[in-house]
Amino acid sequence: MKTVNDCNGLMIGDKVKDFSSIDQNGDKIQLSDLLKKGKVVIVFYRGQWCPVCKPHLKKLQNSLEEIKNKRATILLITPEKQENIKKTILKTNITIPVLYDNDYKIMEQFDLAFLPSKGLRIMYNSLLMANLKNAQSDDSQTLPVPATYVIEQDGTVKWRHFDRNYAKRANTRDILNQL
Repeated sequence: MKTVNDCNGLMIGDKVKDFSSIDQNGDKIQLSDLLKKGKVVIVFYRGQWCPVCKPHLKKLQNSLEEIKNKRATILLITPEKQENIKKTILKTNITIPVLYDNDYKIMEQFDLAFLPSKGLRIMYNSLLMANLKNAQSDDSQTLPVPATYVIEQDGTVKWRHFDRNYAKRANTRDILNQL
């Protein structure tokens, strides 16, 4: 399994392969269907336990109408199972579609999937009560680099925020300026 330093993320100009997953409402979401309507913002986050993710998701929710006004759709992608996605929604009151990345297929396509160090896994599981072995599709404890992408209607990456430092997230103003 990769370390965080092995991840580089998709680059500007790269093509995103079509993918689908199930959202928190049980609906199948297909990237190609969303791209027919406009640009798509894709945000990868770690989980309901993440103290940096929750405020970031709330900021994205607060910008949802502005994103929609620019004829764009936003998707959140997490490796956590549906029951934990529901916890995220309860903690943040978001209405943005949240996709469960079963077996990390989307994270791997975007070159974001990595195994945190043993020390970080212990901290996440004990102090933050992440329960990574049971919260995800397997017990690997794989996480995404919390990256953000703006995808053009033709499927190419127009903009990205990629930082291996999990505390640094995309600013909603920057996202809106790319739409």
